[in-house]
Amino acid sequence: MIGVRDVNPRVRAIRTPTSLQSQAAGITKQIAQGVRKPFAAVMDVSSGDPHRAGMAPISFVRQVLAACLHPELLKETSFPPDVRQRARSLLGACNGGSVGSYCVTSYGLPHVLRRVAEFIQRRDGGVISHSEDIIFSSGSQAALMLVLHLMASGEGVTQTGVLTPTPCPHTLPMLMDEAGVRPVPYQLSEERGWTVDAAQLHRALKTARRRCAPRAIYISNPGNPTGHVLDRTTIEEVIRFAATEGLVLLAEEVQQDSVFGQDRQFVSFKKVLFEMGSEYSETVELISFHSISAAFTGECGLRGGYMEVINMEPAVKQHLKSMQGSGSPALLPQLALELSVNPPAPGDGSYDTYAQEISHIRTTLSQNAQRACEFLNGLPGVSCQLPMAGVFLYPRVHVPQGLVEEAKTRGVEADVLYCQKFLEEQGVCLGPGCENGQDDQKHHIRLCVLAPTAALDDVLARLQAFHLRLRDTFP
Repeated sequence: MIGVRDVNPRVRAIRTPTSLQSQAAGITKQIAQGVRKPFAAVMDVSSGDPHRAGMAPISFVRQVLAACLHPELLKETSFPPDVRQRARSLLGACNGGSVGSYCVTSYGLPHVLRRVAEFIQRRDGGVISHSEDIIFSSGSQAALMLVLHLMASGEGVTQTGVLTPTPCPHTLPMLMDEAGVRPVPYQLSEERGWTVDAAQLHRALKTARRRCAPRAIYISNPGNPTGHVLDRTTIEEVIRFAATEGLVLLAEEVQQDSVFGQDRQFVSFKKVLFEMGSEYSETVELISFHSISAAFTGECGLRGGYMEVINMEPAVKQHLKSMQGSGSPALLPQLALELSVNPPAPGDGSYDTYAQEISHIRTTLSQNAQRACEFLNGLPGVSCQLPMAGVFLYPRVHVPQGLVEEAKTRGVEADVLYCQKFLEEQGVCLGPGCENGQDDQKHHIRLCVLAPTAALDDVLARLQAFHLRLRDTFP
C-alpha cells in the first residue's frame, strides 16, 4: 500500500513547450509580423482542445458561470429560469456568496464533491460513492501528479516504477519524469484495436523488477490517444493482475462521455471492481481520474478535475488532500465541474438546448472519426485503427527511409521531423508518436478530430498533399 512516508520531496522545474509547439508559436509570430506563408494561420490539432479547434462551448455551462461571475444577470430574464436557479445554488455554496472568496477546504467545495459522488453513483448503477473519497484538483494531470509524487521513492532497483501503456497520453512521460518515477512500458495491441494484452502486462512486470520497484499500473480508458474502450472481461483481467501483483491501479477515465462506437459502452473500473466481490472490492487500491476538459464539456482552460480514492489508508487520503498547496483551490473550475456532472434534466428550461448541443458534438465527433479514418487508410503508407471513443486518431505512417536518415542527421525522431516539415509547409501542428511513448520504428502521428467538419477536411487535404509530395521526394 501507499504510505505517507513515501512522499517524494524532490521538486522539478516545469518543462518548456515541445519543439513543435515552439515552432508553431514562432510561425504564428512571423505571420503577425507580415511574413508571407502559404497559409493564413497555424492550425493545432495535436491536443484535445475542442474550443481551440472551433467547437462551441456548452451554453448552459457558460450561462451559469456568467451569472456566478456577474450576479446582476440574475435579475434579468435573458437566461432560462434553471440557469438562474443553478447560479444561485452555486453562489450559496461559496463563502460570502461570491466566486471571489476563498474555498472552504483545500480539496474542494463540499457541495461540489457531493454532486460528483452522486454522479459517480448514477453512472455506476448504484455503486456507493462517498464525497470524502473525492479530491478536487486543477485538472486530472494535477491530480495524477499528486499521486506520483506521493508514490515516488528510491533510486536504481529501488526506484518506484509505474506500468504505463504504449502508446500513452502525451503528457504522461513528462509528468512521470518530473515526479521521479520510472515508466515501465507495456505494449498495447494495435492489430486488435489497441486493447490491453495481459501477456504484455506480465512480461513488462517481470522485466521491470530487475531494474526498479513497480508499485502501480496506469491505464487509460477510453484509451488516449488510441480511442479504444475496454470491455468488462479485460477490465477484470487488469484488476486481477493488480490484485495478484500488489499494484495500485491508476485509472484515467477522462474521455468516458465520448464513446461513439456502436458496439461498446464505457464501464468504469470502480463499477467492475465492486461487482467482482469483496475479495477485490475491499483490497485493490484504485484511484480514478476525470476532468472538465473531456470532449463534451471541453473546458480545457478552466483546469478542473477530480480523483476518487478507493481502499486507501485514511492517513494517505488525508495527505493527498493536504498536498494541494495553496489551501484554496480556484472556485470557478469547481463550479464548472458541478455543471459537467449535473447537467440540465428533462423538463428544465435549458434541457432542449443542452441536448441539441450534446447531440451535435457527439455526431460531429463520430462522423469526423469515421470519415478521417477512412481517408487516412486510403493514403499510401498510412494505416489507422477506427477508434471507439475519445477525440484523437492515432494512425501509423510509413516514413520514407530518406526522411529517417535525415532525422538521424538532425538528431530527432523521424515522426518529429515528419510533423516539423508538415507544420512548416502546411501550417498544421500534429503530435508525433514519440510523445506518446512510441520509441520503435512503427512511426505514428496524433491528430484531434473534434473540430468543425470544414476545418478537419482542410487538415486532411493538407496532410494528403504533404504526404504524397514527401513520398515523391523520398521514393
